[in-house]
Amino acid sequence: MNLSDFIDTASIRLDVTVKDKRALLQQMGQIAGLKLGLEPARVVESLVERERLGSTGFGGGIAIPHGKIAGLDRVYGMVLRLESPVDYKAIDKMPVDLLFLLLSPPDRGAEHLRALAAVSRAARDGATIERLRGARDRDAFAAVLMSCDERTTA
Repeated sequence: MNLSDFIDTASIRLDVTVKDKRALLQQMGQIAGLKLGLEPARVVESLVERERLGSTGFGGGIAIPHGKIAGLDRVYGMVLRLESPVDYKAIDKMPVDLLFLLLSPPDRGAEHLRALAAVSRAARDGATIERLRGARDRDAFAAVLMSCDERTTA
């Protein structure tokens, strides 16, 4: 699965200002809920429920919050870059400034795992992450993401 299969480039948000993890999850829930026609509180509840199992802080300043929501018909992803990192209780204890949000229908577990794997591949590529952090605008940011697909399919 490629990032372009599920990342909504129109929902990319750069230089987002939030004070903490809770406010961040609320903001992601609001954006995704409006985009998907879902009650934002349902999105936030799904994310919080997953975080209770353990932080989705991936390490290296990256988090991959994800959840499953009934009523979705596809895997949905969006990306946020924060203006200033926040404490996310990540595995390496580093604050987070890049977030890849994934939402999936409950009955699409295999697809959900493939999307997580695609994000994980991008998140482990230091050059890609550096380029995402340095992107000037949404178009440049999206171009960096889509270049990950080209490298995977080449």
